Amino acid sequence: MHILRFSDLCAQGQARGQRVFIRADLNVPQDDAGRITEDTRIRASVPCIQMALEAGAAVMVTSHLGRPTEGEFKPEDSLAPVAQRLSELLGREVPLVADWVDGVQVQPGQVVLLENCRVNKGEKKNNPELAKKMAQLCDIYVNDAFGTAHRAEGTTYGIAEYAKVACAGPLLAAEIDAIQTALANPKRPLVAIVAGSKVSTKLTILQSLSKNVDGLVVGGGIANTFMLAAGLPIGKSLAEPDLVNEAKAVIAAMAARGAEVPIPTDVVVAKAFAADAPATVKKASEVAEDDLILDIGPETAAQLSAQLKAAGTIVWNGPVGVFEFDQFAGGTKAIAQAIAESSAFSIAGGGDTLAAIAKYGIEKDVGYISTGGGAFLEVLEGKTLPAFEILQKRAAG
Repeated sequence: MHILRFSDLCAQGQARGQRVFIRADLNVPQDDAGRITEDTRIRASVPCIQMALEAGAAVMVTSHLGRPTEGEFKPEDSLAPVAQRLSELLGREVPLVADWVDGVQVQPGQVVLLENCRVNKGEKKNNPELAKKMAQLCDIYVNDAFGTAHRAEGTTYGIAEYAKVACAGPLLAAEIDAIQTALANPKRPLVAIVAGSKVSTKLTILQSLSKNVDGLVVGGGIANTFMLAAGLPIGKSLAEPDLVNEAKAVIAAMAARGAEVPIPTDVVVAKAFAADAPATVKKASEVAEDDLILDIGPETAAQLSAQLKAAGTIVWNGPVGVFEFDQFAGGTKAIAQAIAESSAFSIAGGGDTLAAIAKYGIEKDVGYISTGGGAFLEVLEGKTLPAFEILQKRAAG
């Protein structure tokens, strides 16, 4: 994928004295009082901002936060808590600028945070007039927000069409490189883990991956539907019986290529979905009518672990059981540890996946942890993300 990289422009001295507009992803979770509860996205955006400052640029940064109503600014929509946290991380004051579309005062060596971009009328629908105005604010536009790369909005697409120069920041460039390594030119065997409660939400991903991967591990409620497709009993477990034919088609598509969808041979069940529900390991063929399947069993976990340790590339999206409850966490823990011990290049994404990675402390053992939820899923579906598309177009001239 040919795109301009901001790091290259900085290395060549092309950012010195220039006005740089960075679209970051600073959409962090907050409590009811507006305090930031988890700042990973802010910390991930710091290298791009520092790169621009060190290159002698006048730096403007913006992001969306929450779901504001366009044209109606409310105090809870403000990036003020983000500005405060960014100031701490950068070790300098980061002023917050409101009503910035018609002009911003910022000098080389300075950085300002532009208030919530989704408050601007026309942002979500990528209004061309708004995009042109924003493009006039800068000499270089930098997209460093993979989390919104699947949306064609004013600050993610429109401004990139009209800015003098449009490029990818280090975070976005790293995502592109990792995706290329994992999906475009993978070292084989390529194993994908796709887990979640419903097949319907991940069906297109499963169909897309079934054309490319050597092993497709399904987990959670998705695995239950595949167990039904394989003729196994699932008791009262979460599943989508109306999608059994689609699951069979995925299994057949994989088999036609000499690849497989491993079906669990044993499972961990309970009579109720509760933190204190007693867990029982059963053969997959012996699930009772009143059983709930809440995890894969130790035999299945061992088989999958061996497969992951022998893989060349691993793509991971979703825990394979209810890992929040310790008695149903064994499968996800085994998978996490196998990925950590594997010599494969691994890429992981999705909120629950990141929570599992944090719970088992394997952050340093995963090749690349993606910062985007929806964007990561769309990449797995084989879609070209709008942000990638426009940056490629601009790089091609």
